[in-house]
Amino acid sequence: MANIDLIDDSQGFVLNDPSEYRPEVKDKSKYRDFRIHNIPDYVEKTYTNMHTSQTLEFSTQKLKDWCKLDKAEMNIMDALDMLNELVDESDPDADFPNSYHAYQTAEGIRKHHPDKDWFHLVGLIHDLGKVMAIWGEPQWAVVGDTFPVGCCPAPSIVFGIDSFKDNPDMLDEKLASELGIYDEHCGLDNVVMSWGHDEYLYRVLKGNNCKIPEEGLYMIRFHSFYPWHTGGDYEYLCNNKDTEMKAWVNEFNQFDLYTKSPDFPDVEEIKPYYEALIEKYIPGKLKW
Repeated sequence: MANIDLIDDSQGFVLNDPSEYRPEVKDKSKYRDFRIHNIPDYVEKTYTNMHTSQTLEFSTQKLKDWCKLDKAEMNIMDALDMLNELVDESDPDADFPNSYHAYQTAEGIRKHHPDKDWFHLVGLIHDLGKVMAIWGEPQWAVVGDTFPVGCCPAPSIVFGIDSFKDNPDMLDEKLASELGIYDEHCGLDNVVMSWGHDEYLYRVLKGNNCKIPEEGLYMIRFHSFYPWHTGGDYEYLCNNKDTEMKAWVNEFNQFDLYTKSPDFPDVEEIKPYYEALIEKYIPGKLKW
């Protein structure tokens, strides 16, 4: 991957080559290996259900239902504690509770970007939308890679286009076309994504007036959109803002992906640091 030259002029921050952040515990080539013979059956099942059931109608309805923010009121640490109960059924790289992954990601970012405390917090909270699974939403509507609905799936999506063969939208000529219901370069903000934890947490944070910078909110909203930020697809839907923000999403992605390992940080030791960040950027109880 080429060096990233994006600069935050207000703080003189350069996003560098992410290769230095990869741990020695696991070779890069062994992450996100979705070949059928290498993954647990439940990973394949999760994606099969997702690609069959995530239609434009389904995702639009979930957006309406969950974004009422009427499910609960709790603070960030309460939500993080809930993820102690969740193992992501779409992830071939992590078979431990999602809360551990949150601290691993945050600490990886903190080590390499010590002056960006909001970035550390993004690492900690980026998967909190997965509380939907604790509240009864099936994991195929919560976890895994996201993709636009309302248009044809792209070749780089996990398990390929053929995995959408039973999706009802593929029987609709317009919804199965490249642009689908969208205009060229309409911007990702105007695209309906498959429903999942990215969009839900983004809506929770926006709805509760959090103080995380736009770059951080963008990381949260699109970090699972692998067909775009890693696969190189869907550029025809992107506007200038999306293009600029893509470098930030890719910078975050290095920590989200390559910090997964069986070595866990001492949560009790570092927890006060993150509690202070929560108080700074997302204090009090939030509506979920």
